[in-house]
Amino acid sequence: MYNIASEETYHHGEVIFKEGSSGDWVYVVQSGNVEISKTASGKKYVIEMLEAGDVFGEVGFIGGMGRIATARAVGETKVGVIDREFLTSEFNKLSEDFRFILVAVAHRVKKMTERATDFSLRKEPRVSNVLPVVFKLGDKFIKGTLGNMSTWGLFIRTDSPLNPGHKFSLKLDLPGIKEPLKLKCEVVWTRTTAEGPHRPPGMGIKFRDIDMKEYRTLKQYIKEQGAEEDNE
Repeated sequence: MYNIASEETYHHGEVIFKEGSSGDWVYVVQSGNVEISKTASGKKYVIEMLEAGDVFGEVGFIGGMGRIATARAVGETKVGVIDREFLTSEFNKLSEDFRFILVAVAHRVKKMTERATDFSLRKEPRVSNVLPVVFKLGDKFIKGTLGNMSTWGLFIRTDSPLNPGHKFSLKLDLPGIKEPLKLKCEVVWTRTTAEGPHRPPGMGIKFRDIDMKEYRTLKQYIKEQGAEEDNE
Protein backbone atom coordinates (compact mmCIF):
# COMPACT_ATOMS: atom_id res chain seq x y z
CA MET A 1 0.00 0.00 0.00
CA TYR A 2 2.84 2.38 0.87
CA ASN A 3 6.31 2.71 -0.62
CA ILE A 4 8.27 1.73 2.52
CA ALA A 5 11.95 2.68 2.54
CA SER A 6 12.80 1.09 5.91
CA GLU A 7 11.27 -0.33 9.07
CA GLU A 8 12.01 0.68 12.66
CA THR A 9 11.14 -1.06 15.93
CA TYR A 10 10.58 0.79 19.20
CA HIS A 11 10.10 -0.45 22.77
CA HIS A 12 7.38 0.85 25.04
CA GLY A 13 7.92 4.52 25.92
CA GLU A 14 10.59 5.17 23.30
CA VAL A 15 10.27 8.45 21.40
CA ILE A 16 9.94 8.17 17.62
CA PHE A 17 10.24 11.92 17.16
CA LYS A 18 10.00 14.95 19.42
CA GLU A 19 7.88 18.05 19.11
CA GLY A 20 9.88 20.76 17.32
CA SER A 21 12.30 18.37 15.60
CA SER A 22 12.75 18.18 11.83
CA GLY A 23 9.65 16.94 10.01
CA ASP A 24 11.14 15.28 6.93
CA TRP A 25 9.82 11.74 7.35
CA VAL A 26 6.34 10.22 7.21
CA TYR A 27 5.57 6.99 9.07
CA VAL A 28 2.91 4.28 9.07
CA VAL A 29 2.16 2.11 12.13
CA GLN A 30 2.72 -1.53 11.20
CA SER A 31 2.13 -3.05 14.63
CA GLY A 32 1.64 -1.79 18.18
CA ASN A 33 0.45 1.72 18.99
CA VAL A 34 1.81 5.25 18.81
CA GLU A 35 0.86 8.03 21.22
CA ILE A 36 0.78 11.56 19.80
CA SER A 37 1.12 14.24 22.49
CA LYS A 38 1.99 17.87 23.12
CA THR A 39 3.58 19.50 26.15
CA ALA A 40 2.37 22.82 27.51
CA SER A 41 3.35 24.47 30.80
CA GLY A 42 5.15 21.29 31.80
CA LYS A 43 2.08 19.08 31.26
CA LYS A 44 1.68 16.37 28.64
CA TYR A 45 -1.57 16.26 26.70
CA VAL A 46 -2.36 13.17 24.65
CA ILE A 47 -3.84 14.22 21.31
CA GLU A 48 -4.38 10.83 19.70
CA MET A 49 -3.59 7.14 20.02
CA LEU A 50 -2.68 5.56 16.68
CA GLU A 51 -3.13 1.93 15.64
CA ALA A 52 -1.81 -0.33 12.87
CA GLY A 53 -2.40 1.26 9.47
CA ASP A 54 -2.44 4.86 10.73
CA VAL A 55 -0.07 7.36 9.12
CA PHE A 56 1.69 10.08 11.12
CA GLY A 57 4.28 12.77 10.55
CA GLU A 58 2.53 13.98 7.39
CA VAL A 59 1.81 17.49 8.70
CA GLY A 60 5.49 18.33 9.10
CA PHE A 61 6.33 16.90 5.68
CA ILE A 62 3.56 18.68 3.80
CA GLY A 63 3.90 21.97 5.66
CA GLY A 64 7.69 22.00 5.59
CA MET A 65 7.76 22.66 9.34
CA GLY A 66 9.04 21.10 12.53
CA ARG A 67 7.07 18.43 14.33
CA ILE A 68 3.92 19.81 15.94
CA ALA A 69 3.75 17.00 18.50
CA THR A 70 5.75 14.12 20.02
CA ALA A 71 5.28 10.53 18.81
CA ARG A 72 5.98 7.78 21.35
CA ALA A 73 5.68 4.00 21.15
CA VAL A 74 3.07 2.30 23.32
CA GLY A 75 4.13 -1.31 23.77
CA GLU A 76 6.40 -3.03 21.25
CA THR A 77 5.81 -1.02 18.09
CA LYS A 78 7.03 -1.35 14.51
CA VAL A 79 6.70 1.53 12.05
CA GLY A 80 7.44 1.81 8.38
CA VAL A 81 9.26 4.87 7.06
CA ILE A 82 7.64 5.94 3.80
CA ASP A 83 10.21 6.73 1.11
CA ARG A 84 10.79 10.49 1.18
CA GLU A 85 12.00 10.78 -2.40
CA PHE A 86 8.88 8.98 -3.58
CA LEU A 87 6.63 11.29 -1.55
CA THR A 88 8.45 14.40 -2.78
CA SER A 89 8.16 13.21 -6.38
CA GLU A 90 4.44 12.52 -6.01
CA PHE A 91 3.87 15.84 -4.20
CA ASN A 92 5.63 17.78 -6.96
CA LYS A 93 3.41 16.17 -9.59
CA LEU A 94 0.43 17.98 -8.11
CA SER A 95 -0.66 21.32 -9.50
CA GLU A 96 0.76 24.40 -7.83
CA ASP A 97 -2.70 25.41 -6.61
CA PHE A 98 -3.36 22.03 -5.03
CA ARG A 99 0.05 21.99 -3.34
CA PHE A 100 -0.69 25.44 -1.93
CA ILE A 101 -4.00 24.17 -0.52
CA LEU A 102 -2.33 21.15 1.14
CA VAL A 103 0.36 23.34 2.72
CA ALA A 104 -2.33 25.73 4.01
CA VAL A 105 -4.25 22.78 5.52
CA ALA A 106 -1.07 21.53 7.25
CA HIS A 107 -0.46 24.91 8.84
CA ARG A 108 -4.09 25.12 9.90
CA VAL A 109 -3.82 21.72 11.59
CA LYS A 110 -0.78 23.03 13.47
CA LYS A 111 -2.72 26.09 14.68
CA MET A 112 -5.75 24.02 15.68
CA THR A 113 -3.57 21.61 17.66
CA GLU A 114 -1.90 24.47 19.49
CA ARG A 115 -5.24 26.12 20.21
CA ALA A 116 -6.67 22.86 21.57
CA THR A 117 -3.76 22.64 24.00
CA ASP A 118 -4.12 26.29 24.98
CA PHE A 119 -7.82 25.73 25.51
CA SER A 120 -7.11 23.04 28.09
CA LEU A 121 -4.87 25.47 30.00
CA ARG A 122 -7.36 28.32 30.31
CA LYS A 123 -7.60 29.70 33.81
CA GLU A 124 -11.30 30.13 34.40
CA PRO A 125 -13.34 29.67 37.57
CA ARG A 126 -13.85 25.97 38.22
CA VAL A 127 -15.60 23.92 40.81
CA SER A 128 -14.46 20.48 41.96
CA ASN A 129 -17.21 18.01 42.75
CA VAL A 130 -17.15 14.23 43.03
CA LEU A 131 -20.20 13.41 40.96
CA PRO A 132 -20.88 10.22 38.97
CA VAL A 133 -21.41 10.68 35.24
CA VAL A 134 -22.31 8.22 32.48
CA PHE A 135 -21.59 8.71 28.80
CA LYS A 136 -22.42 6.50 25.85
CA LEU A 137 -19.93 4.93 23.45
CA GLY A 138 -21.72 2.97 20.75
CA ASP A 139 -24.03 0.57 22.55
CA LYS A 140 -22.04 0.73 25.78
CA PHE A 141 -22.46 3.07 28.73
CA ILE A 142 -19.19 4.07 30.39
CA LYS A 143 -19.04 5.27 33.97
CA GLY A 144 -16.84 8.09 35.13
CA THR A 145 -16.53 10.75 37.80
CA LEU A 146 -16.71 14.49 37.35
CA GLY A 147 -13.33 15.87 38.37
CA ASN A 148 -13.84 19.60 37.86
CA MET A 149 -16.05 21.85 35.81
CA SER A 150 -16.17 25.35 34.39
CA THR A 151 -18.55 27.12 32.01
CA TRP A 152 -16.46 26.01 29.03
CA GLY A 153 -15.87 22.35 29.86
CA LEU A 154 -15.09 19.71 32.42
CA PHE A 155 -12.72 16.90 33.37
CA ILE A 156 -14.06 13.35 33.63
CA ARG A 157 -12.07 10.82 35.59
CA THR A 158 -12.29 7.49 33.80
CA ASP A 159 -10.08 4.52 32.97
CA SER A 160 -11.67 4.40 29.51
CA PRO A 161 -11.22 7.90 28.02
CA LEU A 162 -12.49 8.54 24.51
CA ASN A 163 -10.06 9.65 21.82
CA PRO A 164 -9.42 13.38 21.29
CA GLY A 165 -11.89 14.80 18.79
CA HIS A 166 -14.65 12.36 19.78
CA LYS A 167 -18.03 14.09 20.02
CA PHE A 168 -20.79 12.86 22.28
CA SER A 169 -23.77 13.96 24.37
CA LEU A 170 -23.65 14.05 28.14
CA LYS A 171 -26.54 14.22 30.57
CA LEU A 172 -25.32 15.95 33.71
CA ASP A 173 -27.29 15.83 36.98
CA LEU A 174 -26.20 18.59 39.35
CA PRO A 175 -27.30 18.77 43.00
CA GLY A 176 -29.99 21.39 43.47
CA ILE A 177 -30.74 21.63 39.74
CA LYS A 178 -34.18 20.23 38.90
CA GLU A 179 -33.58 19.23 35.29
CA PRO A 180 -30.42 17.49 34.05
CA LEU A 181 -28.26 19.47 31.65
CA LYS A 182 -28.02 17.96 28.18
CA LEU A 183 -24.62 18.99 26.89
CA LYS A 184 -22.94 18.47 23.54
CA CYS A 185 -19.31 17.65 24.23
CA GLU A 186 -16.00 17.06 22.47
CA VAL A 187 -12.85 15.46 23.87
CA VAL A 188 -9.92 17.91 23.80
CA TRP A 189 -7.22 15.85 25.52
CA THR A 190 -6.80 12.59 27.40
CA ARG A 191 -4.65 11.11 30.15
CA THR A 192 -4.57 7.33 29.79
CA THR A 193 -2.65 6.56 32.99
CA ALA A 194 -2.35 8.20 36.39
CA GLU A 195 0.51 10.70 36.69
CA GLY A 196 0.42 11.18 40.45
CA PRO A 197 -2.27 11.38 43.15
CA HIS A 198 -3.79 14.57 41.73
CA ARG A 199 -3.53 13.61 38.03
CA PRO A 200 -5.79 10.58 37.49
CA PRO A 201 -6.61 9.07 34.09
CA GLY A 202 -9.45 10.76 32.27
CA MET A 203 -10.31 13.27 29.60
CA GLY A 204 -10.67 17.02 29.22
CA ILE A 205 -14.00 17.95 27.64
CA LYS A 206 -15.15 21.15 25.98
CA PHE A 207 -18.79 22.07 25.49
CA ARG A 208 -20.05 22.54 21.92
CA ASP A 209 -22.82 24.95 21.02
CA ILE A 210 -23.87 25.45 24.63
CA ASP A 211 -27.06 27.50 24.76
CA MET A 212 -27.53 30.53 26.97
CA LYS A 213 -29.85 28.79 29.43
CA GLU A 214 -27.35 25.99 30.11
CA TYR A 215 -24.50 28.50 30.30
CA ARG A 216 -26.30 30.60 32.92
CA THR A 217 -27.22 27.49 34.92
CA LEU A 218 -23.59 26.32 34.98
CA LYS A 219 -22.30 29.78 35.83
CA GLN A 220 -24.72 30.16 38.72
CA TYR A 221 -24.01 26.65 40.02
CA ILE A 222 -20.25 27.21 39.97
CA LYS A 223 -20.67 30.57 41.72
CA GLU A 224 -22.80 29.03 44.46
CA GLN A 225 -20.43 26.13 44.98
CA GLY A 226 -17.49 28.47 45.43
CA ALA A 227 -15.26 28.40 42.36
CA GLU A 228 -11.69 27.35 42.88
CA GLU A 229 -8.66 26.57 40.81
CA ASP A 230 -8.09 22.84 40.42
CA ASN A 231 -4.83 21.06 39.66
CA GLU A 232 -6.24 18.58 37.17
